[in-house]
Amino acid sequence: MIEYLWKAAFVFYYQTSTQAEAWESKRLQLILEGQSSSVAPGMRRSATLPKLTPLERKPVDTCARYLLNNAKYLKYDD
Repeated sequence: MIEYLWKAAFVFYYQTSTQAEAWESKRLQLILEGQSSSVAPGMRRSATLPKLTPLERKPVDTCARYLLNNAKYLKYDD
């Protein structure tokens, strides 16, 4: 799951930026708190607003799909 988050972060920020690390850390924290189903739509909105092409946003959509498809297994807060 973390590798999906990192790839999604790099859609929005350079790989070496602290912003990418902050973006990934925030979403990972929310997922660990049991909020994976709310993280996914937010990620997709973030990719839609700047009008990214389907190819540019593919890592975001892949990560969001993973989070939604596996939400019942991502109950880290239980």
